[in-house]
Amino acid sequence: MRKNAVNELKTIREYYRPIQPTVSVNDNEISYQEIKPNKEIENFIYCFWQLKTQKSLKNDYNYRVVSDGCIDIFFEHKRPTENFVMGFCRKFVQFPIGKEFDYIGIRFLPSAFTHLFGVNANTLSNQSQELDKILPNFSEWINSKIKPAESFENITQILNEKIIEFSKNQSIKYDHRFLDSLNLIFQKNGFLDTEKDLHTGLSPRQLRRIFNFYIGTTPKSFSNVVRFQYILNSKPSKQSFKENKLYFDVGFFDQAHFIKNFKTFYGVTPSEAFR
Repeated sequence: MRKNAVNELKTIREYYRPIQPTVSVNDNEISYQEIKPNKEIENFIYCFWQLKTQKSLKNDYNYRVVSDGCIDIFFEHKRPTENFVMGFCRKFVQFPIGKEFDYIGIRFLPSAFTHLFGVNANTLSNQSQELDKILPNFSEWINSKIKPAESFENITQILNEKIIEFSKNQSIKYDHRFLDSLNLIFQKNGFLDTEKDLHTGLSPRQLRRIFNFYIGTTPKSFSNVVRFQYILNSKPSKQSFKENKLYFDVGFFDQAHFIKNFKTFYGVTPSEAFR
């Protein structure tokens, strides 16, 4: 990897913080934590994460993943042979994961998965797939190197080293017209007309094709997720939504339109999400 290539994606890291907020930090039955990656790969990886039960639950847990614009690799800590990749999701996803679980994952920043592995992100969108069908070598490496007895902290170090080594051996090519468009979307917090405001020398059709390849969706659909994540990053409360009407700042003309949009990406209304 060229030395200056490390900085090609740095503005994504600077402008974008993809939040997964649906597990409460006060939940004493389920824990969720994130560990930041090594500096060498921080422009590719947003975080390593772990979602696990502290004790066996009475009922199957329905885990809700909100739209964050990212692609994740994840696996069962106790059974690393069960490893998967989840692509861009245009709406929230909810699925039962049992009464006991311990998942560890890698959250790739938007476009980073495709830049690293060359996989067409559109083939992953709106679904979870077995990793061995997409990246068989990486899947086999997880099978052989991840030990159930290892702590989450130790596993993140193993993952860090693997991805650093892999990135150094890749000859990554960057389309600056695509990256310029991506950066503008982040700078505008997703509030822009993607047909008119992205002046990058690409026609709307070409831009849609490139976004589908790198992100897994269209510029407009991705911008909507960025706008949603911007609102989450503002750490709103039920009261502040009523008082500040933050949604006006990012192009929602009325509360009803905003609530409908929010529910698409989160799965519940803002008042339910921010009690």
